[in-house]
Amino acid sequence: MNLVVAAKSPPAWALALAFGTIYISWGTTYYAIKLGVQREHLPPLLFGGSRIFTAGLLVLAYQLARGAAMRLPLKDAARLIATGWLLFVAGNGLVSYGQKTVDSSVAAVLVATTPLWMGLFAMLWPHGERLTPRGWTGLIVGLAGVTVLLAPKLLDAERPTDAAGLCLVLGSAASWAMASVLLRHTRLELPHLSTACYQMLFGGGSMLVLGAALGEFQQAPERLSAGAISVLLYLLVVGSLAGFIAFNWLLGHVAATRVGTYAYVNPLVAVLIGWAIGEEVSWNLWVGMGIILFGVFLVRGGERAGD
Repeated sequence: MNLVVAAKSPPAWALALAFGTIYISWGTTYYAIKLGVQREHLPPLLFGGSRIFTAGLLVLAYQLARGAAMRLPLKDAARLIATGWLLFVAGNGLVSYGQKTVDSSVAAVLVATTPLWMGLFAMLWPHGERLTPRGWTGLIVGLAGVTVLLAPKLLDAERPTDAAGLCLVLGSAASWAMASVLLRHTRLELPHLSTACYQMLFGGGSMLVLGAALGEFQQAPERLSAGAISVLLYLLVVGSLAGFIAFNWLLGHVAATRVGTYAYVNPLVAVLIGWAIGEEVSWNLWVGMGIILFGVFLVRGGERAGD
């Protein structure tokens, strides 16, 4: 999908507001998810599925109100269902399960590996992008950063659940990357917001169905506390809608590489929030984050078109 940057640049305050929105909204998402699954004991799939499906309904209402194209060609339906599952059932579902034992700061840094996975998966796609020597160096550097970050936790035999949670979060990053590569090589006839709307409806709806099949309704609190409602509303309004709208608006006004700076800022925001609330922010977290983000920087500039 080719993105055209608008000829007339918007005012600086609008750009600053949009960038600040995606930096803060997505950087704080991990702490909000942690509150939901750890403190409020919300079932991960129902927790994520309810807000994602609701966000999809709100975007659908917006698109219908403005007369946007919503007719879904049959040939696109399977692709949107597949990417909706990868982005939300696997992506959001795995990170929500993982954060039952993983701190928000660590989860955010691990999710920052998504561009590394994208570089790897793109090479498996026919005629997809290929990593240059710089890209391969970035991939190796980034994986070394993951090793530095996780080594103390994976070697802790007394807390095996932590290791499982860390693997789930990494699986979430890989799922997002796979969906991104699939979307990059898929031509869809729908507007971008309509595409995202169907992905949220398919993905969020599937999470609700899967959560029900796994008995999460029986695990859910009988009555939602004020804290649980606050977390759900925050993730719906700030994480899913405000951040998403700001992201798409920026893609229409500035280069995609500038918009992609959120990949570097969000982990830092999450780590600072984790430090402020008393999470363990060890030296290996800081060092691992620095190495991973440097690897991401190398990979993002180390791709070339496939043959």
